Amino acid sequence: MFWLIFTSDLKVYFLLSQAVQKETSIFLLKSELCFLIPSLISALLLVSYSDYCGRKVAIVPPLVGDTLFALCYVLVSRFSFSLNYLLAASFLSGLMGGPTTLIGGCFAYVADLCGEDLEGQKTVRMARLDMILGVLTGLASLCTGFYIKAAGFTWPFLTAVFLHLINLFYVLVVLKESLVLPNPSLSSSGHSAFEAPRLNQSQALAAHLQGVYLLFAASKRRRNIVLLLMLAAFAFFRVALQGGMSIFILYELNTPLCWSEVFVGYGSALSTAIYLVSFAGVALLSRYLPDAYIILLGLMSVAAGLIMAAFAKSTLLMFLVRLPLLLSIMPTPVLRSMMSKIVSGSEQGAMFACVAFVEMLSVGVSFTMFSSIYAATLSWFSGFSFLLAAGLTLIPAVLICVILCLRLDVYEESIILTEEIMENHTEILELPP
Repeated sequence: MFWLIFTSDLKVYFLLSQAVQKETSIFLLKSELCFLIPSLISALLLVSYSDYCGRKVAIVPPLVGDTLFALCYVLVSRFSFSLNYLLAASFLSGLMGGPTTLIGGCFAYVADLCGEDLEGQKTVRMARLDMILGVLTGLASLCTGFYIKAAGFTWPFLTAVFLHLINLFYVLVVLKESLVLPNPSLSSSGHSAFEAPRLNQSQALAAHLQGVYLLFAASKRRRNIVLLLMLAAFAFFRVALQGGMSIFILYELNTPLCWSEVFVGYGSALSTAIYLVSFAGVALLSRYLPDAYIILLGLMSVAAGLIMAAFAKSTLLMFLVRLPLLLSIMPTPVLRSMMSKIVSGSEQGAMFACVAFVEMLSVGVSFTMFSSIYAATLSWFSGFSFLLAAGLTLIPAVLICVILCLRLDVYEESIILTEEIMENHTEILELPP
């Protein structure tokens, strides 16, 4: 009799757990869509406009949006408001640009500081920025697990609000602008290498809307092919990686793992090693291998880790999944660096706007697709989503191989770009006074 009662309770618990998983997946899907739609437009406008008004234009609005987003979570958690307020907060955060716009502005800032670099320092610096983002994200996840257990949900979000305010103060007061904006009182001589073009208000607004279009319309066909292939490879890589990684927490909370928030924090903290090792891999391998081969190694790492995760049914094995994923972040900074090298300094914002748009779209598509697939396949094979994500890594691998086979050399395009810039400077110097 006792065994029948225990079996019945276990079955009820299992059904409730699956129902909670599906409801959570659906709500996260709604939240992601509310964020995605406005952020696609904001990312293009803000990051491309930073070519004319400075990089802080792409950094400050997302910080304001994230602050308001965290504050809304505080109010909902503290006063038990409707979850629809969180959907409204997601829309507002997307309207202000979101994290992808912030990251795009930061990478454009780094590209400004690197200048026309052809020696690999731009790749290493961008990998370092990715590492910092990943490590801090992992540490935050670890601390949040213990924080929630000790103080509930309100205080962690309130702490996030204070940290966003500190970040805003740093950006507005301390951080120096990387883009040298022209002073109308100065003559046209003595332009800086990173000096933005002098535009009146109407011209700046037109550039605001057309910068991304001119990135492709005003360049050679060969460069457009290289850039489009790399953008496509970046998009499919982000879909595969983000789609697979977005399922990790739901997979860990589900049976048979049934992790607590502390174990989830441990898993996220271990994921910081992925960013550290990926940065070390980029710093070391960029001295001996072309960028394309580093990307292929990273794609192999992603596929191996996700295939292993699909069949992980024990806590130890799920922790060990992080080992084959150690080089999985390498393609992200390397692709960004490759694209940055083939555009001029005045086009960095437009290029990173395209990257931010593609990344945001990829994240939205991957989250929507994999959340739906995970909810649909949960009852018969919960690891199917990982296998699908691993299979998708073949697409960016093929695109990178196309670049190699067609000899569309990014380094060669960088040399051509530098020569064109030098010719333009020479023509300017030869103009009569």
